[in-house]
Amino acid sequence: MAEFHKADVEKLIDGVLPWPAVQDMMKSAKDTDRFDKYIEILQERVPWDEQILLPLTPSLFIIARHGARVVKCRCGHEFGDYRVNWKLSALIHVRDDEESLSKVYKGREMPDPTWVQVREYICPGCGAQLEVEAVPRGCPPDFDFLPDLDTFYREWLGRPLPDTAQFKDLTPDLVAEWRA
Repeated sequence: MAEFHKADVEKLIDGVLPWPAVQDMMKSAKDTDRFDKYIEILQERVPWDEQILLPLTPSLFIIARHGARVVKCRCGHEFGDYRVNWKLSALIHVRDDEESLSKVYKGREMPDPTWVQVREYICPGCGAQLEVEAVPRGCPPDFDFLPDLDTFYREWLGRPLPDTAQFKDLTPDLVAEWRA
């Protein structure tokens, strides 16, 4: 099994690892501590101390905070429990007419605004655009990824987390609270 240095993983994250080295890394069996190297690099790049459990995007992380698992932006803004779709706590810019869509799409590339919305999810803390989705009108925000952290840490990494959390999408519970 190939062992890759932390510096190689860092170059991979930054998109500056030469393509032959990327291919070598992809073709090789994963070194046993690659995930740890990856998390260590990400941890060094954020201005806060809470433990990163899993990255969701280049700017969003599931972190451990006082026995809870929370989605946190690189800037430090917290979106709440990781089992609730973080997009419901983001600022959302919706492009749903020809004028706003024409700023992104040109000519025949533009989707029909009577059918499609482009939603841009923005961090309230730093203003960074965290994600964009093009969806049919009326479609709820896509919940991209709900990981089973306990199974991942226990069965894949071989080191259970100190606490457990029910593996369940809690988004419907939040939405039900809004209706009450």
